[in-house]
Amino acid sequence: MPELTVLLPMAALLLIIGAFAGVVAGLLGVGGGIILVPAFYFAFSGLGYANAQLMQICLATSLATIVFTSIRSVHSHHKKGAVDWGILRRWAPGIAMGAVVGMIATTGLRSTFLMGVFGVLGILVGLYLAFGREHWRLGSAMPEGPARWIVSPVLGLLSVLMGIGGGSFGVPLMTLYSVPIHRAVATAAGFGLIIAAPAVAGFLMTPTETIGRPPFMIGQVNVAAFLVIISMTMLTTPFGVRLAHSMDPKPLRRVFAVFITLMALNMLRKAVLG
Repeated sequence: MPELTVLLPMAALLLIIGAFAGVVAGLLGVGGGIILVPAFYFAFSGLGYANAQLMQICLATSLATIVFTSIRSVHSHHKKGAVDWGILRRWAPGIAMGAVVGMIATTGLRSTFLMGVFGVLGILVGLYLAFGREHWRLGSAMPEGPARWIVSPVLGLLSVLMGIGGGSFGVPLMTLYSVPIHRAVATAAGFGLIIAAPAVAGFLMTPTETIGRPPFMIGQVNVAAFLVIISMTMLTTPFGVRLAHSMDPKPLRRVFAVFITLMALNMLRKAVLG
């Protein structure tokens, strides 16, 4: 186990990252996981851990924080009357099914492959945040029937493979189908809980190879990193929600898009070059 001189600065860094992730989750609806997964990966790597399932640990730990961040975010948005509970009820079964399939899939995938998935999808999210337009539309209402049963599991599956909540895909999807942006952000927070809860239940019961494994593990969830992050996101997510309802997030979206794209490119570089 690393000495306190190494662990304490890393804990301080994770506190800062957690605070930022919570604000972003509430403000932009993209979910803190898109920040936490690469942050966990480079934090654990920096501490010298080289577990063959390190990326799975990062995904599982990120999703564990999203369970609590999503509850906090949904509660804050609900008090403002912004959550569309009808969409949540109709889309929950398919999203949960996709999340379970995603969790099972990660157990048979190499960390480098998952890093590549995160890199490619992260770049797509960054490009959408940078260049997406609010007037883009695919329809006047969210898909129903067979279309919903195709799209909702894919949303859950891709989110688990990235270790993120539903906002990164859910917010663009809902706005493309004419859901107002504030309602989309609020409802996507609920997607996060639907994705994370079943996936984390599976990750907690999945053993991790002991060689090069970080300390304080339960299954594939790192409890120490989870507790450090959640202590901040629970505090800062409501602040992000208040900002979302009081300001125009467009300038911040563009800055965040550059930040996410750079992190995704770095993750893709690591996957390709090692």
